[in-house]
Amino acid sequence: MKSFWQFAICSTVLFPWLTGCGDSALPDTGHPLPEPPRIAKCEPGKRGGRLNLSILRDPLTFNPLMALDGSSDAVVRLLFGTLVNLDMAAQEAEPGLAESWSVTPDGKTWTFKLRKNLRWSDGQPLTADDVVFTWNDVMYNPQYNRLTYELFRTGGKNFAVTKVDDLTIQVVTPEVFAPFVEYFGCVPILPRHVLEQPTRDKKFLETYHVAIPPEKIVGAGPYVLTEFRQKQFVRLTRNPEYWAADSKGQRLPYFDEVQLNIVNTPSQATDLFLDGKSDIAEAVRRDDWPQYKRVAGKEFQMIEFGPGVERDFFWFNQNTGNDPSGKPLVDPEKLRWFRNKKFRQAMSCAIDRTRLIQEVYNGRGQAVYGFISSENKKWNKPDLKFYEYDVDQAKALLGEIGMRLIGGILVDGNGRTVEFTLFSNVENPARGKAATMIQEDLKKLGIRVNYQPVDFPALLMKVNQTFDYECALMGLGGGGFDPASQMNVLRSSEPLHQWFPYQKAPSTEWEARIDSLMDAQMHALDFEQRKKNFDQVQEIWAEELPMLCIAAPFFSAAANTRVGNLRPSLASGYHLTWNIEELYFKK
Repeated sequence: MKSFWQFAICSTVLFPWLTGCGDSALPDTGHPLPEPPRIAKCEPGKRGGRLNLSILRDPLTFNPLMALDGSSDAVVRLLFGTLVNLDMAAQEAEPGLAESWSVTPDGKTWTFKLRKNLRWSDGQPLTADDVVFTWNDVMYNPQYNRLTYELFRTGGKNFAVTKVDDLTIQVVTPEVFAPFVEYFGCVPILPRHVLEQPTRDKKFLETYHVAIPPEKIVGAGPYVLTEFRQKQFVRLTRNPEYWAADSKGQRLPYFDEVQLNIVNTPSQATDLFLDGKSDIAEAVRRDDWPQYKRVAGKEFQMIEFGPGVERDFFWFNQNTGNDPSGKPLVDPEKLRWFRNKKFRQAMSCAIDRTRLIQEVYNGRGQAVYGFISSENKKWNKPDLKFYEYDVDQAKALLGEIGMRLIGGILVDGNGRTVEFTLFSNVENPARGKAATMIQEDLKKLGIRVNYQPVDFPALLMKVNQTFDYECALMGLGGGGFDPASQMNVLRSSEPLHQWFPYQKAPSTEWEARIDSLMDAQMHALDFEQRKKNFDQVQEIWAEELPMLCIAAPFFSAAANTRVGNLRPSLASGYHLTWNIEELYFKK
């Protein structure tokens, strides 16, 4: 790798938290921009300064296939480039390392055309050989790609990735794969000239570890790693070979440096931001929101998104299996309740979500009934029938399945008292309060709910491994807006099909129907057909209620008022910095 260019002079010894230090930008020392460069949609900005951010705890790796923790991902995303760039604000795919792509009429053969004269951060050419290496040697090696290997296979077969010429890659999929552009196109491309030998030596997983000298980490992202001090910071500097420019032809990114300051707790990250030692807070915690709001003004602005993609659910264990001793995982009598949709519908009608929003979230949330957030306007079906708060309807539904009140206690048709245990995690006070309110609401129907808070690891063990529970209250967040990102929840064989995961065959007709519709939408390139299939999935979910949606908390972020070109988006986990190469200091 070529030697690094001279840093802008910032007094990190005397002022280690100085934001945006340095008025002059680092000079470009790289090759000319590729032909053509990616032209960003942003307003032309000014180069220079250091953007300070916070990450929770030390990164564990700089290897993109191993970056499963948030801190590692926060670094890795800045080091590598992808064939396709996602505009998270517009929710659109646009050219990245590839200047264009096309697909044959049958929807199975894709051709990507790379930009001419692309370079790695060490100045070496980036060509089709790197793309083919990334896929055939790494992504399709299950020993290396342990997380997404099966995602890029259809019908049990890999995509065929081949080189046509130095700038052209052809990909043939066994079947039509609807989210191909976003999924295949957004995998980080790896440098063959650096990683081919370690891969052949079966040492790929050991590469790009946190103790490696920074200059040995070669990528094609907007920044390169320059320094990592454990429990202090990760510092990155502008990649002089980055392949994007603004409308004036000025090479991106604008910031000379990005420093990720390492904190041990979320409250420390809050303190850094409010003390002016961090420029952006990607997510303002609900408990901290009043403090942020109280002092927001000239120094920083609040960005209010409204309902976020995170939702709280509770659900009943519908697992029909047995434990290792042969005992049913769920009491058979209770299992009959839990697997009856009218019982689940009655539970939904019994929950006063409006009161819960006010008392648990201080009004900063939205009642949720459907599987997809209302903010996902592209895929959400707004005209669904929901089972909203209606105690009389709840009683009627329970009556239809033979349940009745005796002395203020609800009993089933066999005279058994209707009661169950609800688990949630003790570390989340808001969720604990929500569980207590659900307990109070169901008591009005004569149902006895035994609330049992446990620590989060114990809860995960119950719902994901041992399945020895009756009811659980948790949250789901993350994932993309495309239905493909929800496959691990909706398909009956998947691990996050929480109410009954890992089914060898669908246990109900409606689950089989969801499986079929989700498979169909994955193999349809036409958006209208995909939307029609996914609309039906949402209709089935709203009727069957395998997981009862409760609330979507409002989401907020904050940024220094000097940061320009912010394009906030809920579609990315990096709500304000997903387009970090476009951000700059206004003065």
